[in-house]
Amino acid sequence: MAKPLHINVPLSVYYPGNSLLHRARPGLKIFLLFFFLVSSAIWATVLWQAGAVAAFTAACYAVARIPVSLALRQMLAPAVLLLAFAALLWWQRDFPTALTYFVVILSAVAMATLLTLTTTIGQLMDAVESGLRPLGKIGLPVETISLLVALTIRLIPLTALTVNEVLDARKARGASRSVLAFGVPVIVRSLLRARRLGEALKSRGVGN
Repeated sequence: MAKPLHINVPLSVYYPGNSLLHRARPGLKIFLLFFFLVSSAIWATVLWQAGAVAAFTAACYAVARIPVSLALRQMLAPAVLLLAFAALLWWQRDFPTALTYFVVILSAVAMATLLTLTTTIGQLMDAVESGLRPLGKIGLPVETISLLVALTIRLIPLTALTVNEVLDARKARGASRSVLAFGVPVIVRSLLRARRLGEALKSRGVGN
């Protein structure tokens, strides 16, 4: 019997540690991530440059002492999605270009993931609040934005868990190839979770 497909996303995106990246200030890490994303997108236009970006990304994971197995699990789902994009690009242009874009984009996702692996949600919220605080003077809802960042990070693994549950349930009913048996439950469960979350936030006075 074939093993059911699971999307492996840990329920807690933070990996405890005492590395240099763990100890760095969250605001600095966010700034460096933004700089990496912009510079790699502009600079890495050929395959050897994409390889250099990937090597730098791997070095950052080594500095953070992230287990290889954890890093691979984090990259499985985005890699599958990017493979489809790379295949389309290969068909439209050429293989080196497709591979270059695949490596650069996957490295960007990996670096964004590394930020969450080395920074707690509380630290990210504090960093976002501190960075946006000056804009609060002109009416920007700083606390709401930081809350949205935290909720987004938290909902990613919850959504993955829902997908895994639906895949198991669909296989148990013998409908492993039915798109409707997969898509409808995932959408309904996601909408119900969003509704419960909205009610919980409203009961706590958020947004009032």
